[in-house]
Amino acid sequence: MPWRIIVGLKDGVRDARGERVRREISHHLQIELESVRTIDVYTVDAQLSDAEVEAAAQGPFCDAVIQDVAVNRPLAHDFDMLIEVGFRPGVTDNVGRTAREAIQYLTGRKFAAGEGVYTSVQYLLKGRIDKAAAEHIAHDFLGNALIQRWTILSRAEFDPQRGVPITVPKVISTAPPEIREIDLNVSDDELLKISKEGMLALNLEEMKAIQAYVADPAVVAQRAQAGLGDKLTDAELEALAQTWSEHCKHKIFAARMEYEDGEGGRETIDSLFRNFIAETTRRVRENLGDDDFCLSVFKDNAGVIRFNENWSIAFKVETHNSPSALDPYGGALTGIVGVNRDAFGTGMGARLLFNTDVFCFASPFYDKPLPPRLLHPRRIFEGVVEGVEHGGNKSGVPTVNGSIVFDERFAGKPLVYCGTGSIMPATLHGKPCHEKKAEVGDRIVMVGGRIGKDGIHGATFSSEELHEGSPATAVQIGDPITQRRMFDFLLVARDRGLYSSITDNGAGGLSSSVGEMSEDTGGFELHLDRAPLKYAGLQPWEILISEAQERMTLAVPPEKIDEFLRLAAEMDVEASDLGEFTSSGFFHCLYQGRTVTYLTMEFVHQGVPQLVLPAQWLSPDARGLKEPDTAQPPDLGETLKAMLGRLNICSKESVVRRYDHEVQAGTVVKPLTGAVDDGPSDAAVIRPLTESFEGIVVSHGICPRYSDIDTYHMMACAIDEALRNYVAVGGDIGHVAGLDNFCWCDPVESEKTPDGAYKAAQLVRANKALRDYCVAFGVPLISGKDSMKNDYMIGDRKISIPPTVLFSVMGRMDDVRRAVTMDVKRPGDLVCLLGVTRNELGGSEYYAMHGQVGRNVPTVDAAYALRLFQAINRAQQQGVLASCHDLSDGGFGVALAETAFAGGFGVHADLRQVKTTAAMRADQVLFSETPSRFLVTMSPDNRALFEEIFAGLDVSLLGTVLAERELRLTGLQGENLMRCDLDELKAAWQAPLKEM
Repeated sequence: MPWRIIVGLKDGVRDARGERVRREISHHLQIELESVRTIDVYTVDAQLSDAEVEAAAQGPFCDAVIQDVAVNRPLAHDFDMLIEVGFRPGVTDNVGRTAREAIQYLTGRKFAAGEGVYTSVQYLLKGRIDKAAAEHIAHDFLGNALIQRWTILSRAEFDPQRGVPITVPKVISTAPPEIREIDLNVSDDELLKISKEGMLALNLEEMKAIQAYVADPAVVAQRAQAGLGDKLTDAELEALAQTWSEHCKHKIFAARMEYEDGEGGRETIDSLFRNFIAETTRRVRENLGDDDFCLSVFKDNAGVIRFNENWSIAFKVETHNSPSALDPYGGALTGIVGVNRDAFGTGMGARLLFNTDVFCFASPFYDKPLPPRLLHPRRIFEGVVEGVEHGGNKSGVPTVNGSIVFDERFAGKPLVYCGTGSIMPATLHGKPCHEKKAEVGDRIVMVGGRIGKDGIHGATFSSEELHEGSPATAVQIGDPITQRRMFDFLLVARDRGLYSSITDNGAGGLSSSVGEMSEDTGGFELHLDRAPLKYAGLQPWEILISEAQERMTLAVPPEKIDEFLRLAAEMDVEASDLGEFTSSGFFHCLYQGRTVTYLTMEFVHQGVPQLVLPAQWLSPDARGLKEPDTAQPPDLGETLKAMLGRLNICSKESVVRRYDHEVQAGTVVKPLTGAVDDGPSDAAVIRPLTESFEGIVVSHGICPRYSDIDTYHMMACAIDEALRNYVAVGGDIGHVAGLDNFCWCDPVESEKTPDGAYKAAQLVRANKALRDYCVAFGVPLISGKDSMKNDYMIGDRKISIPPTVLFSVMGRMDDVRRAVTMDVKRPGDLVCLLGVTRNELGGSEYYAMHGQVGRNVPTVDAAYALRLFQAINRAQQQGVLASCHDLSDGGFGVALAETAFAGGFGVHADLRQVKTTAAMRADQVLFSETPSRFLVTMSPDNRALFEEIFAGLDVSLLGTVLAERELRLTGLQGENLMRCDLDELKAAWQAPLKEM
């Protein structure tokens, strides 16, 4: 009989968790309750004595000062409705795993197979509430039906002696493991049915390619030798589906595009990746010559560049959009620990340095009816923020940079970008540390977490739009504690030279990791029954493709396998020898000695048919876009306050404060800066080595609203913004690498996507800009990712995200002591605007505030911008600049307010001094979003040197820093245009998300 250990706060002790739940039930569901109290429940299903359970309850499970604990008797009292929420069978329960380990430490013995600890939370609701309202609260707020279950009891139904009935959420298999055979000798309609019902995300052409492969007499003869027939096994079809998924194979970026430019020009593009991304890096590296700092690009889990002679640094950014739409907490947690694993598993292994995160949401104050299966944007906001917080903070990695973008279209699917940087020795055991290679005969070893039903179909699920059949099993629950322990072990194993290659068990699980590593050798033999499972009952195909972020696969030389496994046991990390890498030419998996997959490596990796996509561009003029006919507002001071309060501009401090950006003690320029550390930093500066003042600079650019006009200029502006932010703090423009992360709506023309050709053309134009501007700026692309099905589709309702690219950059600066922040420093300093201002408000926050899009999208002059960036670097190196802040969302007016209130001093500026390309109104000067501009301040003593450095560039000397806490603007006619109290401006900027 299982035990239930019940832990609750003593009467009179404040329940902060319950108070938060009560407030959010009121906010989200408009249900008012008198109070909510919470109780933690641990269901222990193991062969333990009463004394052992009591010792656990009174020891690690309870804080006797503030908590009461009971075993197999309830603590719940004084409530009107009780809701108990726990995980469904098969979903990872991190707290339960930790509780199990605590009991094992206490008793000195391991749990047996099938034993475990399962957690749940009881919510005691007091107030006028009935069963229907309680179900509403459970379904729409407390629980996520995809991964959680709940029990609801009224006060009258509650047994004061026994409490809530004990249930053990174990996966119990009534059928033995089996290997199903799938007959593909069927009609086209049946092939598509097999793909859809199996969540394979394969189109008809791909299914027919598999059909033809298995019908080939030579293949049939090969399979007969392995004991297989002329039908594919379920494991083989699943392995092909994950390997060929859009998520893993990037089929759209590899497609042949038939592009029409809208002006009569036609072009065939054979692979966007090859022609625009790989080609960009080839050209830049060629131009860099002997100064090429790229070490590993597009072939590993992360891109690697040289930091100095002794160290190399890696950077990777991933997305976890689809899982975060279904389970915001679990999806985002998996996203951050997953990208941690990518940055760690690059080369022979790298120490984690920093995290970044960028989120795209609909407004948390969204007040329209939501279509079926969509969670409210506020719930997604809170879940994603908490998931990344827990994943990053528990991993001991500082979160140093990020942003949040809001657009109503992200209600259909949020975008969750997570990035991680790491550092490795330049050489290890006499070889470059960024290189690795599995050898024939190496053992296949899996380390870290066990395999379960969560994470199944993650790769294929992420390759489709969100729909009514999106599976619960696709969502993983990341385990940062297990992952961190694994990382610590692997760094020791790396330094002892105990393995020859390493990669992750992310999308596709063992199928992907072993399949990719075996390309080094030409084949493998993998025994699925040797893999450790979370519980009995998984089918062989589930073991093969189940994903997890806290598992990795390694190639271990046979002569080192014993030492490797011994070290793993000493450091309490599970490691399992599952087979060996061979030169057989086959993707060969077995279960209890029986072959379950026997596919040629060539077909697995090169057999997917190439997509052919039409791409037809419609210019902004052809779509009828034009500049709005609006008048200047009468009170620009009030307009500026309104702009500062817009969600895309306002302070994100309430989110930033939840992330640890100080751990590891290397963060020099933090996410928040200024007199009281609440101003918005442009970029992060990290000092990774205590023996040196050399620094890493990390920043990004993202501006999806410009896609409504032209994705070419959206991409150009994202690149420019990332580099502006990077240069603003002191990043060396000559030593910077880029990462492109595309998130697109479905660009494949079909009945459900009739505008697919236009969306494909948008993708082409963004890639053209990526190549044009990265080559012009000299920025090599070292890594990236694409997520191509960011749509919601149920019934006839479709919601597509705006085409979005996150462009991240990482580079170095020689001396972090030269870093410059964005806040004004002292009264009397001169205030200057660098760069020219144009009438470019198309897609701007100012137009959006008035419900307009516009036509004049911001454009980038790369040659001019590069000269400006180089001049800023020279000024920083000579200590000329007191502050430097880039102009982006909201333009000059917002940047001026931010730099003033961050520093705590006022500013006087004269708009007549702003250099423009044509006559403009004051509101246009203030809120244009022309790129490649900076607001800087400097001591008057440095004016001569400043003018020498910036000779030949557009410099507008606007005014001075004031001791008074006011923003004073002189208008274009010399009038007193604006006089605003800094505290009022700051309050407007901080208010919108202050309580989030």
